[in-house]
Amino acid sequence: MSDTKTPETIAEFNEEAYLNMELLRFTTAGSVDDGKSTLIGRLLYDSKAIFQDQMDQLKQASTLRGEKEINLALLTDGLRAEREQGITIDVAYRYFSTPKRKFIIADTPGHEQYTRNMVTGASTADLAIILIDARLGVLSQSRRHGIIASLLGIPHVIVAVNKMDLVDYSKVTYDAIVREYKAFSQKLNIHDITFIPISALVGDNVVEPGENMPWYHGPSVMYQLEHASIAADRNLVDFRFPVQYVIRPHLNFRGFAGRIASGTIQIGEPVTVLPSQKTSKIKEIVTFDGNREEAFQGESVTLTLEDEIDISRGDMIVRSKNLPEVTTRFQATLCWMDNERSLSLATAYQLQCGTRLVKAFVRNLDYLLDINTLHRQDADTLRLNEIGRVEIESAMPLPLDPYERNRETGSFILIDPASNQTVAGGMVRKTLKNAAAPELVSHTSSNVRWEQLNVTREHREARQGHRAHCFWFTGLSGSGKSTIAKAVEKLLFEEGKRVYILDGDNVRHGLNGDLGFSADDRIENIRRIGEVARLMYDSGCIVLCTFISPMKAMRRLVKGLFPAGSFTEVFVKADLETCKSRDPKGLYTKAMTGEIPDFTGISSPYEEPESADLVLDTQVGTEKECVEKAVSYLKALL
Repeated sequence: MSDTKTPETIAEFNEEAYLNMELLRFTTAGSVDDGKSTLIGRLLYDSKAIFQDQMDQLKQASTLRGEKEINLALLTDGLRAEREQGITIDVAYRYFSTPKRKFIIADTPGHEQYTRNMVTGASTADLAIILIDARLGVLSQSRRHGIIASLLGIPHVIVAVNKMDLVDYSKVTYDAIVREYKAFSQKLNIHDITFIPISALVGDNVVEPGENMPWYHGPSVMYQLEHASIAADRNLVDFRFPVQYVIRPHLNFRGFAGRIASGTIQIGEPVTVLPSQKTSKIKEIVTFDGNREEAFQGESVTLTLEDEIDISRGDMIVRSKNLPEVTTRFQATLCWMDNERSLSLATAYQLQCGTRLVKAFVRNLDYLLDINTLHRQDADTLRLNEIGRVEIESAMPLPLDPYERNRETGSFILIDPASNQTVAGGMVRKTLKNAAAPELVSHTSSNVRWEQLNVTREHREARQGHRAHCFWFTGLSGSGKSTIAKAVEKLLFEEGKRVYILDGDNVRHGLNGDLGFSADDRIENIRRIGEVARLMYDSGCIVLCTFISPMKAMRRLVKGLFPAGSFTEVFVKADLETCKSRDPKGLYTKAMTGEIPDFTGISSPYEEPESADLVLDTQVGTEKECVEKAVSYLKALL
């Protein structure tokens, strides 16, 4: 067919021009039978984006259905159930291009029971096409799709009034629909909305202007897709680089690979690593095609820094003068996607934001949002396809931006730890006060600077004949941390080493005597200990710290206070039942009777180290064996 791509047109393909072409992601939404799939089929067909073999398949499928004309909707209705019922169930993605732009289409379901599918398809869209059947007018689902587009922060919306051929191309009918939807959209956070009358079946105003509506002088759907201004929607101000992978091919190269979520970066710019808040400057921007002076949003690059900093997958590199909020508590809009289980405030979910995966609780369900009316309703849970406003607390600090400012760093998913299934998608609305993370990661007073002393740590190490080091013992209460650390201290002291223990109980008698055992106070307790341990390290001391420090965030952020190679995480391993049987201070007994709230291992979680520098298993080894192993490991570092 002349309307399909031929080998000659393919041969003329300019790869470089195609790669540099601007990409627009758009989604379609509408009620069942509003013609979404037909519209997409018409866009592809009239823009000559269908290959001959696809046309042959469409002809065959249409003939089997007893249809005389080619059914363009079958291009996107790929599931058998979709073709049998003539509806869209799953999200169908299609790719095509014109001389002006590349496009990714997400054809989403219209039925209310597939709201989660629409949220999935629209979450990355730059533009949404909302279809309205001209015969039926504005339905509740038409409003619902506008509300979802608003919640997802889609900056551009086309309201396509379809099937104008079935209302005799009536301008009166079209104007009435436009007036009604305009009045409704005033409540929404949509600033660019365009109304277009179309007939997807015939092709009027889809790619080319239709001859049947001479009273309409606006753009066609394709024209609007090609000319919608999306460059201004890109966040080129806030540099956000979630680290996906650490590349270390040899000792002379340490790079951090990932995709730039937003903003731009240049060689020499000061950057901060979150959540540790270590600072450095960009040394190199490495790409597959060679080094660059500057990189932009959406590009996958490898960054190297001028300083050796402990950075892992899940950390984020940002511009030092433009930091996101780092928090463990925030408010979010949550869309529930699990059809088997409803939201539970008692479940510790896995929260993924960018490349960062942390444990998190939904602490409060503020309200359920009626997505047909925007009314707020009281609720105690969320079920499949329901949307609500919630408060979330994460076990580790998260660098976050409000979703309306940055969709990349303001969106997240919740994962059920038992099934490993994604159960919800969320959008950050705002961070909350009394969040623990800022207290943990930043307590530097203003108008001060670090004073350089005349006697340095290196001078002290040279005189005493050994290096300074921080040995951080973590494990459940009763695992044997203090017992082992005391024995290690005694042996090292007898050998003439400068060594001291910071013990959890001792520091709470004075330094941290004002702190309780709430989540916030525990984090502040560890923060203070980390700072004291760093000062003792600077004095040339071997400092042994024995703290449960149940969260990985606590231990990682303390480690970030120390130079590389000067901090050792020691996991004193013993399972909960063993620790309960030991119970040297009777704490487990009190916790199980409710006398001690938020007790680690009973009513508060303990996150075991996944890659501790040293593991001392006190269930397998004797105290003497564990002490000897620890001393031997430590001496090798000194």
